[in-house]
Amino acid sequence: MTTTFPDISISTDRLVLRALEAADAPALAEMMNDEMVGAWTAVPQPYSEDAARRWITGHAPAERAAGRGLDLAVTEFLTQRLVGVVQLARTDWRVRSTELSYIIAPWARGEGYASEAALATAQWLFTAQEFERIELRTAADNTASQQVAQKIGCISEGVLRNACIARTRTEDGSWTELRTDFIVWGLLPEDLDGVADQMAEAGYSSYTDWS
Repeated sequence: MTTTFPDISISTDRLVLRALEAADAPALAEMMNDEMVGAWTAVPQPYSEDAARRWITGHAPAERAAGRGLDLAVTEFLTQRLVGVVQLARTDWRVRSTELSYIIAPWARGEGYASEAALATAQWLFTAQEFERIELRTAADNTASQQVAQKIGCISEGVLRNACIARTRTEDGSWTELRTDFIVWGLLPEDLDGVADQMAEAGYSSYTDWS
Protein backbone atom coordinates (compact mmCIF):
# COMPACT_ATOMS: atom_id res chain seq x y z
CA MET A 1 0.00 0.00 0.00
CA THR A 2 1.29 3.45 -0.94
CA THR A 3 2.24 5.48 2.14
CA THR A 4 3.90 8.55 0.61
CA PHE A 5 2.67 11.25 -1.73
CA PRO A 6 4.25 11.45 -5.21
CA ASP A 7 6.24 14.39 -6.54
CA ILE A 8 3.23 16.02 -8.14
CA SER A 9 2.30 19.06 -10.21
CA ILE A 10 -1.37 20.07 -10.26
CA SER A 11 -2.62 22.58 -12.83
CA THR A 12 -5.77 24.67 -13.18
CA ASP A 13 -6.58 27.40 -15.69
CA ARG A 14 -4.81 29.99 -13.51
CA LEU A 15 -2.57 28.09 -11.13
CA VAL A 16 0.20 25.52 -10.89
CA LEU A 17 0.71 23.67 -7.61
CA ARG A 18 4.18 22.17 -7.35
CA ALA A 19 6.92 21.30 -4.87
CA LEU A 20 8.51 24.22 -3.07
CA GLU A 21 11.83 25.33 -4.60
CA ALA A 22 14.83 27.20 -3.21
CA ALA A 23 13.97 30.22 -5.36
CA ASP A 24 10.64 30.52 -3.49
CA ALA A 25 12.35 31.45 -0.21
CA PRO A 26 12.16 35.29 -0.47
CA ALA A 27 8.50 35.33 -1.53
CA LEU A 28 7.65 32.66 1.03
CA ALA A 29 9.24 34.67 3.84
CA GLU A 30 7.43 37.84 2.75
CA MET A 31 4.10 36.02 2.68
CA MET A 32 4.62 34.46 6.12
CA ASN A 33 5.31 37.86 7.70
CA ASP A 34 1.80 39.07 6.83
CA GLU A 35 -0.43 40.13 9.74
CA MET A 36 -3.18 37.63 8.93
CA VAL A 37 -0.71 34.76 8.75
CA GLY A 38 0.70 35.83 12.10
CA ALA A 39 -2.77 36.00 13.63
CA TRP A 40 -4.22 32.68 12.44
CA THR A 41 -1.26 30.29 12.12
CA ALA A 42 1.59 29.03 14.28
CA VAL A 43 4.21 30.39 11.85
CA PRO A 44 7.01 32.05 13.89
CA GLN A 45 6.98 35.85 13.78
CA PRO A 46 9.01 37.45 12.36
CA TYR A 47 9.73 34.85 9.67
CA SER A 48 13.15 34.96 8.01
CA GLU A 49 14.37 33.80 4.62
CA ASP A 50 16.60 31.31 6.45
CA ALA A 51 13.48 29.84 8.05
CA ALA A 52 11.84 29.65 4.62
CA ARG A 53 14.86 27.84 3.21
CA ARG A 54 14.82 25.35 6.11
CA TRP A 55 11.17 24.65 5.40
CA ILE A 56 11.84 24.16 1.68
CA THR A 57 14.98 22.03 1.98
CA GLY A 58 14.32 20.25 5.27
CA HIS A 59 10.81 20.17 6.67
CA ALA A 60 8.82 19.75 3.44
CA PRO A 61 10.93 16.87 2.01
CA ALA A 62 10.97 15.14 5.41
CA GLU A 63 7.18 15.31 5.77
CA ARG A 64 6.69 13.86 2.31
CA ALA A 65 9.32 11.10 2.78
CA ALA A 66 7.79 10.07 6.11
CA GLY A 67 4.31 9.93 4.60
CA ARG A 68 2.94 12.51 7.01
CA GLY A 69 1.97 15.10 4.42
CA LEU A 70 2.80 17.27 1.44
CA ASP A 71 3.67 20.95 1.00
CA LEU A 72 2.87 22.55 -2.35
CA ALA A 73 3.72 25.99 -3.70
CA VAL A 74 0.74 27.68 -5.36
CA THR A 75 1.92 29.75 -8.32
CA GLU A 76 0.27 31.80 -11.05
CA PHE A 77 0.28 29.94 -14.36
CA LEU A 78 1.17 33.00 -16.44
CA THR A 79 3.69 34.77 -14.19
CA GLN A 80 4.91 31.82 -12.09
CA ARG A 81 4.70 34.16 -9.08
CA LEU A 82 4.20 32.49 -5.69
CA VAL A 83 0.68 33.25 -4.49
CA GLY A 84 0.44 30.81 -1.59
CA VAL A 85 0.96 27.34 -0.20
CA VAL A 86 -1.26 24.30 0.32
CA GLN A 87 -0.32 21.83 3.03
CA LEU A 88 -1.45 18.27 3.72
CA ALA A 89 -0.68 16.97 7.21
CA ARG A 90 -1.62 14.27 9.73
CA THR A 91 -2.18 11.84 6.89
CA ASP A 92 -3.67 8.45 7.77
CA TRP A 93 -2.96 6.03 4.92
CA ARG A 94 -5.15 3.25 6.31
CA VAL A 95 -8.18 5.53 6.66
CA ARG A 96 -7.12 7.42 3.48
CA SER A 97 -7.62 10.79 5.12
CA THR A 98 -5.54 13.94 5.52
CA GLU A 99 -5.81 17.46 6.88
CA LEU A 100 -5.65 20.33 4.38
CA SER A 101 -4.67 23.93 5.06
CA TYR A 102 -3.83 26.93 2.89
CA ILE A 103 -2.13 30.32 3.07
CA ILE A 104 -2.46 33.01 0.39
CA ALA A 105 -0.20 36.05 0.01
CA PRO A 106 -1.94 39.33 0.94
CA TRP A 107 -1.60 40.79 -2.57
CA ALA A 108 -3.35 37.73 -4.07
CA ARG A 109 -6.37 37.57 -1.78
CA GLY A 110 -9.85 38.15 -3.11
CA GLU A 111 -9.10 36.41 -6.42
CA GLY A 112 -10.44 32.98 -5.47
CA TYR A 113 -6.96 31.44 -5.45
CA ALA A 114 -7.40 29.66 -2.10
CA SER A 115 -10.64 27.99 -3.21
CA GLU A 116 -9.21 27.10 -6.61
CA ALA A 117 -6.04 25.57 -5.12
CA ALA A 118 -7.90 23.72 -2.38
CA LEU A 119 -10.48 22.31 -4.80
CA ALA A 120 -7.79 21.16 -7.24
CA THR A 121 -5.92 19.45 -4.42
CA ALA A 122 -9.09 17.74 -3.22
CA GLN A 123 -9.95 16.52 -6.73
CA TRP A 124 -6.45 15.05 -7.07
CA LEU A 125 -6.61 13.39 -3.64
CA PHE A 126 -10.01 11.81 -4.24
CA THR A 127 -9.30 10.75 -7.83
CA ALA A 128 -5.62 9.90 -8.26
CA GLN A 129 -4.84 9.04 -4.64
CA GLU A 130 -8.17 7.38 -3.79
CA PHE A 131 -8.57 9.28 -0.53
CA GLU A 132 -11.90 9.07 1.28
CA ARG A 133 -11.79 12.10 3.59
CA ILE A 134 -10.19 15.54 3.84
CA GLU A 135 -10.39 17.53 7.05
CA LEU A 136 -9.98 21.28 7.54
CA ARG A 137 -9.75 23.18 10.81
CA THR A 138 -10.43 26.89 10.94
CA ALA A 139 -10.20 29.25 13.91
CA ALA A 140 -13.64 30.35 15.07
CA ASP A 141 -13.11 33.98 13.98
CA ASN A 142 -11.23 33.26 10.75
CA THR A 143 -14.18 33.91 8.45
CA ALA A 144 -12.06 34.08 5.27
CA SER A 145 -10.79 30.54 5.77
CA GLN A 146 -14.29 29.34 6.61
CA GLN A 147 -15.62 30.81 3.36
CA VAL A 148 -13.02 28.82 1.41
CA ALA A 149 -14.09 25.62 3.16
CA GLN A 150 -17.73 26.29 2.30
CA LYS A 151 -16.95 27.13 -1.35
CA ILE A 152 -15.25 23.78 -1.98
CA GLY A 153 -18.14 21.82 -0.46
CA CYS A 154 -16.90 21.13 3.07
CA ILE A 155 -19.45 20.27 5.75
CA SER A 156 -19.11 21.77 9.21
CA GLU A 157 -18.89 18.80 11.57
CA GLY A 158 -18.44 20.40 14.98
CA VAL A 159 -16.38 22.59 17.26
CA LEU A 160 -13.23 21.74 19.20
CA ARG A 161 -13.54 24.07 22.15
CA ASN A 162 -10.43 25.98 23.23
CA ALA A 163 -8.32 23.88 20.84
CA CYS A 164 -6.79 26.75 18.83
CA ILE A 165 -4.10 29.25 19.76
CA ALA A 166 -4.44 32.47 17.75
CA ARG A 167 -2.44 35.68 18.12
CA THR A 168 -3.20 39.37 18.29
CA ARG A 169 -1.14 42.55 18.45
CA THR A 170 -0.63 44.33 21.77
CA GLU A 171 -0.39 48.11 22.20
CA ASP A 172 3.41 47.96 21.96
CA GLY A 173 3.24 46.11 18.63
CA SER A 174 4.28 42.68 19.91
CA TRP A 175 2.23 39.50 19.55
CA THR A 176 0.22 37.93 22.34
CA GLU A 177 -1.54 34.58 22.25
CA LEU A 178 -5.24 34.02 22.82
CA ARG A 179 -7.22 30.81 22.99
CA THR A 180 -10.21 30.17 20.75
CA ASP A 181 -12.18 27.32 19.18
CA PHE A 182 -11.48 25.26 16.08
CA ILE A 183 -14.32 24.61 13.64
CA VAL A 184 -13.85 21.17 12.07
CA TRP A 185 -14.85 20.72 8.43
CA GLY A 186 -15.07 17.43 6.56
CA LEU A 187 -14.94 16.83 2.83
CA LEU A 188 -15.85 13.51 1.21
CA PRO A 189 -15.68 12.60 -2.50
CA GLU A 190 -19.45 12.95 -2.92
CA ASP A 191 -19.35 16.45 -1.43
CA LEU A 192 -17.59 17.69 -4.58
CA ASP A 193 -20.56 16.93 -6.82
CA GLY A 194 -21.43 20.18 -8.57
CA VAL A 195 -18.83 22.27 -6.73
CA ALA A 196 -16.58 22.75 -9.76
CA ASP A 197 -19.54 23.86 -11.86
CA GLN A 198 -20.62 26.36 -9.19
CA MET A 199 -17.12 27.82 -9.04
CA ALA A 200 -16.97 28.02 -12.83
CA GLU A 201 -20.25 29.94 -12.85
CA ALA A 202 -18.69 32.33 -10.32
CA GLY A 203 -15.77 32.91 -12.69
CA TYR A 204 -13.21 30.54 -11.18
CA SER A 205 -11.46 27.63 -12.81
CA SER A 206 -13.20 24.26 -13.00
CA TYR A 207 -10.39 22.58 -14.95
CA THR A 208 -7.82 20.50 -13.08
CA ASP A 209 -4.97 18.33 -14.35
CA TRP A 210 -1.97 16.73 -12.70
CA SER A 211 1.28 15.06 -13.68
